[in-house]
Amino acid sequence: MDFTLLGPIGIVTANGHVPLAGSRQRILLASLLVSGGRLLTNEQLYSELWGDDPPHTAHNALQAQVSRLRRTLSRLAEPSRPAPALVTHSAGYVLKVEPARIDMNVFRRRIAEARQIADRDPMAAIGLLESGTGLWQGKPLQDTGASPLCHSTAVQLEEEYLAAHETKLELKLRCGLTEDAIGELRAIGVVHPWRERITELLMLALYRVGRRAEALETYHSTRRQLTDHLGIEPSRRLKETLQVILREDPVPAATLRPAPLSVLVR
Repeated sequence: MDFTLLGPIGIVTANGHVPLAGSRQRILLASLLVSGGRLLTNEQLYSELWGDDPPHTAHNALQAQVSRLRRTLSRLAEPSRPAPALVTHSAGYVLKVEPARIDMNVFRRRIAEARQIADRDPMAAIGLLESGTGLWQGKPLQDTGASPLCHSTAVQLEEEYLAAHETKLELKLRCGLTEDAIGELRAIGVVHPWRERITELLMLALYRVGRRAEALETYHSTRRQLTDHLGIEPSRRLKETLQVILREDPVPAATLRPAPLSVLVR
């Protein structure tokens, strides 16, 4: 069986995706999965499942949740996709899952592979990045509430997703897929208006295809949002990009060179 974290928490069998009923079952499974095969202590799991106010019977309640999850895993097991072992230790629990069975790990592995080949084969790297980001089915670790471990992992994953998407678009511009990149850059810019790298890439893409006026308006629109809502000016890098367009300079090749993808891999 496989497991999904990049969207709704669930289990994938030969019959499809099976969501988990019950918020604490989702939190328990997600916490064990994101721990990467490391022991989660009873105290950590109390915090994940009940926050700062665990019940007086937390130990028994945790045992009940673990037993219920074991039954679910056993029920969904198949000869070709056996259930992973949910191991009890005196201090806590470990779920022993092959990393490749968790979509989060597959995403990160594809990002790492893209990093390795980006310079020598940018088109193949684009394919890997699209394949990795295509695994996402919504916000990561959905329906896990305020669980500390799940929440912090979700925030980290969202940043990795955005950075991977930015890098993919940088590579598209390097490969001359400018018109294709423009549409994606506009869409991301609407959802994430404060990411200046998206603004910079959109300005350069528009400028490269002769839409200089739109590139300049993109800068001024972003500047208005930054000053009106955050009280800050655009970064020096964005201002330098503006000057390139105002002077009608060629786009420097270094400007479209993606940052190392190693920052995306944990």
